[in-house]
Formats: sequence, C-alpha cells, structure tokens
Amino acid sequence: MDWYPLLNSLRIALLSTGVVFFTGIAAAYYISKLPPMAKGALDVLLTLPLVLPPTVVGFLLLRVLGPRRLLGNFLLETFAVKLTMQWWAAVFATVVVIFPLMYRTARGAFESFDENLAYAGKTLGLTNTYIFWHIRMACCRQGILAGMVLAFARALGEYGATSMVAGYMPGKTATISTTVYQLWQTGQTELTGKWVLVNLGISFVVLLAVNRLEKQEKRGTGKWRLQ
Repeated sequence: MDWYPLLNSLRIALLSTGVVFFTGIAAAYYISKLPPMAKGALDVLLTLPLVLPPTVVGFLLLRVLGPRRLLGNFLLETFAVKLTMQWWAAVFATVVVIFPLMYRTARGAFESFDENLAYAGKTLGLTNTYIFWHIRMACCRQGILAGMVLAFARALGEYGATSMVAGYMPGKTATISTTVYQLWQTGQTELTGKWVLVNLGISFVVLLAVNRLEKQEKRGTGKWRLQ
C-alpha cells in the first residue's frame, strides 16, 4: 500500500492550516472592528467559498492560476513556475476552501472577548501587541484552536477544488480523497476500502479533539484572568 497520498494530504493540510491560521485571525480581528455595513459586505465575500461547490472554487482558481491566464502565464514564462498540476497547487485550493472556517470561528471568538480586559491592560502600560497575544488570544484560544482543528480536518478531506487544480498523479499530486475516487473508478474496491478506513480514523480523532476543546471551553479552562 503506497502511503504517499496520506503523507501528501498531511503536508497540504498542515501548510494550508498554517496559512489560514494567520490570515484568518488577522482578517477576523480587523473586520470585527469595522462598521456593520462594511463588516457584512466583507463577511459575504470571505465566506463565499464555504457555500460554493468546491468544483466551482477550483474552476475560479484555474481562471487565475492556469498557464494560459494572466498570473499563471506570467509566472510560467518569467520563473518557469507552473501553478497547476503540482502538489503545492492543492495548497492554494485548500487555503481558499478552509479560510472561511478559520475566519468565522476566530471572529466569533474575538466578538465574545471582554474588551474591558484590553482597556485594563492599557492602563497598566501594556502594548497593543502584548495585549493581543497575551490577553486577547489567551481568552479566545479555545475557539481559535477549535477553528484550526476544523480547518485541518476540512483540508485533509478536500477533493473538488484540489482535483481540478492539482489533478491526480500517483506519487506526485495524489491525496487521500483523489486516491479513493480513482481506485473506486478503476474497480479496486478492497484498496478503496482501506483508504476509506484511514480517512475515517483520522476524522474520528479530529472530532474527538474538537469535542475536547468544546468541553474545556464550557468548563472555563480557557479563561484568562488579569492579575
């Protein structure tokens, strides 16, 4: 059994989650402070990939990253870098798909934060950077961690956009999801079942992690106390 699809899926999921961790938190923090109208408009724009079919997301990405498109053609001719049908192309697709999960979760956590703690920190002479990372993030960490876990799980199971942008090439771009589909298409039912079990096992562990984080949040273990 070739384990490349699992290793590639984990690599793509980890990189994608790392990207959306910082971009999602930054977007959630600054957008939560905007006026309602601007916040609503940006919410719709940034959350759109969550409700669009993944194949539509993949098609739109191909319109940007394809070798005959402006950006794809420029990078291909200038730096000989092809943005599609490579394993890292799946990272672009996955980031777009999972970003709304991280953004919405982080924004909800920030909006529930007690701003009096930040004001108290300022009266003590703490910098905005210190307050953000040591007070705001400490109070919101359970929600943010839950968002990370969900984003990672979604990245690990992404198929539609990934298959369109990166395709399926054994040992090169294959992921768990694309491998399951290709094996089933070629009638390799037994091997397909093994990969399905691998995916189910990972999903089970992820859901246990999310439930544990939710229980910790309810017990208040994630609360930060100003001393």
